[in-house]
Amino acid sequence: MMGHAGMAAAAVRYLRSTGSPTSAGRPVDPLPRPELRAVRADERLPPTPDEFRRVLGHFASGVTVVTAPGADGEPPAGFACQSFSSLSLDPPLVAFMVARTSTTWPRIARAGVFCVNVLGAGQGALCRSFAVSGSRMADKFAGVPHEPSPVTEAPRLTDVPAWIDCVIHAVHTGGDHLIIVGRVEALGTDEEAAAAGPLLFHRGAFGSFSV
Repeated sequence: MMGHAGMAAAAVRYLRSTGSPTSAGRPVDPLPRPELRAVRADERLPPTPDEFRRVLGHFASGVTVVTAPGADGEPPAGFACQSFSSLSLDPPLVAFMVARTSTTWPRIARAGVFCVNVLGAGQGALCRSFAVSGSRMADKFAGVPHEPSPVTEAPRLTDVPAWIDCVIHAVHTGGDHLIIVGRVEALGTDEEAAAAGPLLFHRGAFGSFSV
């Protein structure tokens, strides 16, 4: 079975083969630009990015923070992620999506592992602190209580309702994003934190769930 180091190396090789950056630097085009052509009078134009975002914003989602231990002397990595889902029960797999231009993803790829921290109601500020990018990446964990997850040692944030500790299982392309599949090695909940309910994201704003 491929170890964490081997999985990290495979992920980085994959990034290079698809043109994604493996370190912070100038982003590359996620996919080749389609050829320009005239649009027929009876042809419907594709949705614009703004329209796509506006319509899809009606789908409420949970919010997570995906973290990874530092590799090669780097600080730990983490980013806020809405596009997370369970994938398979047998074997236990989860998935998340990340932009191919992300500067955090290559650091997670080098680690070969990650922990998904499911955020609860009232943790919107925590989510925002992990949504920053660029030169502020190293500050994301400043003042944020966390401990190593039991298998991969990726940061497990304190007082989150649930966490899922994973090894990178596969990486697939999906337009301008990558689809990361993780094999679940350990997981758990904090029932006290979960009692407040989940943090939800809907139409550009945070909300909560009530019954």
